[in-house]
Amino acid sequence: MKFKIAFIGAGSVGFTRKLIKDLLSVPEFNNLELCLMDISEENLNMVYEIIKRDIFANDLHSVSISKTTNRIEAVTDAKYIINTVRVGGIDAFKLDIEIPLRYGIDQCVGDTLCAGGIMYGQRGINMILGLCEDINKYSMKNAILLNYSNPMVMMTWAANKFGQVKTIGLCHGVQNGINQIAEAFNIPEKEIDYVCAGINHQTWYVKLMHKGKDLTGDLLEAMQRHDVLSKQEKVRIDVLKNFGYYSTESNGHLSEYLPWYRKRPEELPDWISMTEWIHGETGGYLRVCTEKRNWFEEDFPKWLAEEPEKYIYENRSNEHGSFIIESLETGRCYRGHFNVINEGIISNLPHDAVVEVPGYVDATGINTPLIGDIPAGCAAICSQSISVQRLSVEAAVIGNEYLLKQAMLMDPLCGAVCNTDEIKQMTEEMLIAEAEWIPQYQETVDKLKKTFTKKINTREYAGAARKKVKSVEELRKDGKDLNVEAQAFRMIK
Repeated sequence: MKFKIAFIGAGSVGFTRKLIKDLLSVPEFNNLELCLMDISEENLNMVYEIIKRDIFANDLHSVSISKTTNRIEAVTDAKYIINTVRVGGIDAFKLDIEIPLRYGIDQCVGDTLCAGGIMYGQRGINMILGLCEDINKYSMKNAILLNYSNPMVMMTWAANKFGQVKTIGLCHGVQNGINQIAEAFNIPEKEIDYVCAGINHQTWYVKLMHKGKDLTGDLLEAMQRHDVLSKQEKVRIDVLKNFGYYSTESNGHLSEYLPWYRKRPEELPDWISMTEWIHGETGGYLRVCTEKRNWFEEDFPKWLAEEPEKYIYENRSNEHGSFIIESLETGRCYRGHFNVINEGIISNLPHDAVVEVPGYVDATGINTPLIGDIPAGCAAICSQSISVQRLSVEAAVIGNEYLLKQAMLMDPLCGAVCNTDEIKQMTEEMLIAEAEWIPQYQETVDKLKKTFTKKINTREYAGAARKKVKSVEELRKDGKDLNVEAQAFRMIK
């Protein structure tokens, strides 16, 4: 089979390498045209060299691979476009975490909701609408955009509604969550049948079956008695206790999407674990991104001295992308969970929202069954987040400061910590600080630079559960296999 796939934001070395390994493990895909695009020429060159070496080592000499910093060149004649861009990289990401901390808003990740996720959406939506414009002009007719970038819902919503490109949002939260559930029950994952539905990072396992037995109501007890999960997933278990269903997203992620767990610094240690960043550490994702980037830049040459990746069909990762493309092109059926426009799939969530639901892919296309109502409490949590997402998308498309402030006001954690004046000032401060990545707000920022004054005192605050960024030498002394970790990690420039 011969067709073109464009990778936008390909400078994420470990993640791009993994996606291409998945794709080229499909036997029929031995004649693909791959184009890697990134604005960082340095990262792009490193990715290109290591993937080209992998391809040749697997004797796929008919596969064409190219690199470019020009987005139009990348998407021209592409049938599939894979987006992994993080606009602003670590420089912007740091502002998403540090500025809200001055106002007492303590985030673990800051890339989906809350102040960080909302601002990340303002940057990303501006980019993805430009990408959609290029796809509509230069890609193959009916090209499909597979979006891996967060904030997943906001990006996928904007691309479908305003970009007018068929876009599927892809995340691995459902796969990771079912792995935990299988561990809690001590049952092989492949033996559990389940239905998971909601919105990205707030998707709910509404049905769990094992050999005809309904396990849904037994999950709380299983999680509470598990030695490790009971200590690392306290927020998720508390939500399960109060709402009856388990959420896909990690303890740290979920804690910042809700108003209850991170609003009082003295209580945060009761809800998180410091064993790994993903369990709730303040700015944890920013810390590990910074550490892995620093180590990667120093040690990348060693990667080229190691054994190339082996492309084996049975050894693909659990990322959906290669399976979707394989099913569309070969007709082999694949079942996964995808982010799509609702349009009645979940009947008690808004019609225009982006929902994460089961999907089936074959040569006929990407098909999603009707779910009907999800449990009322789960729908209530999702609905509040959807309101924030809708306001954020509408704000980002036209650069509307008024709608952006409303999104911040409606965010559960922002509203739990700050009053309206504090949120207004924080939003203006973030707009000014991130101006270079949000050109749609240029007129607003120009005005704010003349009029902005801090009427509310803020403080430099590290957060309730912060760890320092370790040097490369300190990381080596920890004895971790940093090469393996970095290759599995999505690098952020």
